[in-house]
Order: sequence, then structure tokens, then C-alpha cells
Amino acid sequence: MSKHVVVGAGPIGTATALLLAEHGDEVTIVTRSGSGPTHPAITRASADASSADAVARLAAGAVALYNCANPAYNRWATDWPPIARALLSAAERSGAVLATVSNLYGYGPVSGPMTEDLPLTPPGPKGQVRAQMWRDALAAHETGRVRVTEVRGSDYLGPDVQGHLGDRVVPRLLVGKGVTVMKSADTLHTWTATDDVARLLVTVAQDDRAWGRPWHVPSNPPRTQREAIGDLCRVAGVDPVSVKEYPGLLIRAMGLVNPVMRELPEVAYQLEEPFILDSTAAQETFALAPTPWDDALARVIKSFR
Repeated sequence: MSKHVVVGAGPIGTATALLLAEHGDEVTIVTRSGSGPTHPAITRASADASSADAVARLAAGAVALYNCANPAYNRWATDWPPIARALLSAAERSGAVLATVSNLYGYGPVSGPMTEDLPLTPPGPKGQVRAQMWRDALAAHETGRVRVTEVRGSDYLGPDVQGHLGDRVVPRLLVGKGVTVMKSADTLHTWTATDDVARLLVTVAQDDRAWGRPWHVPSNPPRTQREAIGDLCRVAGVDPVSVKEYPGLLIRAMGLVNPVMRELPEVAYQLEEPFILDSTAAQETFALAPTPWDDALARVIKSFR
């Protein structure tokens, strides 16, 4: 049995902690409030993730430190840098491998499927902060100070997810109400199951072939929002519902009073143009496949029912 430390108890942190615990490992899950899943092998700890001293103490003797933190969407530029620096320092001091959960923002708009060798050229602050986090971690890795790796997925699909195929649409379609989505409802988009993020994260943290580079999470072929919502209805056993798009003017107006909505124009390209993840490298290197599409949808529906 080995020791693992997971920072963050959102959908990914929870799935990662439970996966490790069910494999018989000793897990400490760290949040500011001390929250997290209940399991005999999981210890819940309260700590500030931006405190390198606090995290390093918890990570002493751990084989891996998992960055599954999730600052408020509108505070990435201010909250991510101190957390990233603290976890990198804690990994260096404890000797644990640092495995970070990231996303595709760092690439910025691209044409064609996204692969891990694309340059990091994001146009906005959220993408820039994620790109810099990886550059800093990789620089520390290349100088031999620490061992790092990173997993990158697209928009999440899974239990308790707040997002395009989560709380914004599933409760409505389950009672037969139409849904409204961010434009465009008819653009191909990759969706990444949260369980698959956790599986890849645990794999790369413990496989030295993975260290020193990022990996894309195994994900199913892309589906438009309209297609995915139709699939959710089918798997749920309910009649199809209407799918409409929010007018751009309404989104901008909502941004005047809602700080999260205010952030959306920066990443609007992710839904306006094809947003397709290529996860070939991880699938072939680690013999991992994405959770079958209908099974992933069924888990989402079950969580909302």
C-alpha cells in the first residue's frame, strides 16, 4: 500500500481519491474545509492549497501529489498561480510525483484535432495562466528538481458536473423541458468523462514513461451539443427535448451582473468552432480506452435522478 495526496474534492478529486482507495492505497484528500468522499482508506484534511508548508507536511512519504484543485472560474488569474507554486514546491520537498489536472485552454483556438505537441499560444488570461503553470512545472522537471506530468481533457461529462452536459441541461430534460445552450448547438465537440480523467491521472502519476510531458485523456468521438442532448434523452428513456441557443446579446448582458458569465467571451471559440481532442497517445501508451459513451451518459443521468 502506498500513500497518495489529492488536492481538491470536486468531481475529479473525488473520483481520483476513490479510485486509489478502492485499489487499496492510503489516500489523503485536502480541501480548505476538510470535505471529501467517505471511505475507510481516505483521510480528509483541511489545509490551504496555496501553503507549500501545509501541503508538504501532508505529502511527506507520498508517492504522488495530485493537483485536482478548482478555483472559482472568474478568479483563475489570481488564485491559480499561488496554488500552482505551492504544489510544485510541496512536490519538490516531499519527493512525490506531481500530477496535475488541466484542460485545453492553453492551446487557444486551433484548426483540426488537438494533440499534445501543439504550441501553447492562448489569447486570454485563463489560457495563459494554465499554460504558464505547465511551463513552470516542466522547467522544474527538466532541471531535476521534481517529477511532473499533466493530463488534459475537454468539457467534463460525469456525476455532479456543473457544465454544458451537466446541471445546465440534465434536470430540465429529465422532466421534459427544452434546454438552451451556448452557441453553437451544432458544432462538433469532445466530451471527457470524469472517470477517465481519474484513471489517466492515477496511471501517469505512477508510470515513469509519463513524466515530463502532458497527456490527453481518452475521450469518445466528438458529438455536437444537440446530438449529445439527444443521446442523454435516449439513455434516460425520455422523449427528445428542444434545443435552443442563447443569443449573444443576452450572454453579454448577463455578464454585466454575473462574473462567471463575464468570462465566457474569452473561450467562446471552444463552442463556435470544432473543438476536438486527439487522445491517441494516451490510449496507445497505457492501453486505456474511454468509458463507452452510453455508460458515461447513464452515470450522469443517475447522479441527477
